[in-house]
Amino acid sequence: MLDCARMKTIFSLSLIGTLALALFTGCNTPQKHSSKGTIELFNGKDLLGWTHVLAEPDVSRDAVWSVRDGLLVCKGTPLGVLHTERAFQNFILVVEYRWAPGTKPGNNGILTRINGPARPLPRCAEVQLMHGNAGDVLGLQGMMVAGGQPRYFEVMNHAVAGDIRGVRKLSDAERPGGEWNRMEVVARGDNYKISLNGIEINQATGVEVLAGPVGVQSEGGEIHFRRVALTPLGD
Repeated sequence: MLDCARMKTIFSLSLIGTLALALFTGCNTPQKHSSKGTIELFNGKDLLGWTHVLAEPDVSRDAVWSVRDGLLVCKGTPLGVLHTERAFQNFILVVEYRWAPGTKPGNNGILTRINGPARPLPRCAEVQLMHGNAGDVLGLQGMMVAGGQPRYFEVMNHAVAGDIRGVRKLSDAERPGGEWNRMEVVARGDNYKISLNGIEINQATGVEVLAGPVGVQSEGGEIHFRRVALTPLGD
C-alpha cells in the first residue's frame, strides 16, 4: 500500500499531465465559424472582394468608386456596377447610404442575384435607391417577378435595362438628401421584403430564385455607403 505522501505526488503529476493534454488539444482544435454569421461586405478600408463592370471600359474603377474616410463613395458616372465576387441566394442585406450632402439626390440601386453576361446593367433583381422610388423591386433584363400582385408593373424593351418587371413600394420612408438611410432586404426563396429606416415599405413575390453576386450601381448622382452587410439564410 502506498503511503499518503507518495499518493499525493502521483495524483499531482497525473493532474498536471491531464491539464497539459487538455491545453495542447485545445490549442490544436480549429475554430468553428458559423456560415450564418453576418458578413461585412464593405470593410471600410478598400474594395477587397469586389469587382466591377463599366459602360466605358477605359475608365478605371477607382475613378468611379473609391474609399474615403471609411465610406464607399460612388461618383455616379459612367453607368456601371460594383459587385461582390461571391454569390448569394437567400440573405438579409443591410445597406446604409446617403446622397452626397449639398448635392441633388439622384439614381442608384442595390443589385441582387446578378446573373448572365457581364454588363454595366446586368440581369438581376434590383432594389431601387433612386430618390423618390427607393424600395421598388425590379427584375432587369428579363429577370422574373410574378405578375398579378399589388403594385405590379412592366416596362418592355427598355433601351438599357431590357424587359423590366417590378413591384412599386407601398409607402415612402426615405430621408432628405444628405441624411443617412438604412435599407434592409430580406430575400428568401421567391419572396423579397424591403424595409427602409425601420419601416416595411414593400414585399414582392415570384422573384426568380438563383444564386448571384450582390452589388451597387453607378447610375447618376454621387452616393455614399457606410455599410454593406449580408447575413446568409438557409437555401
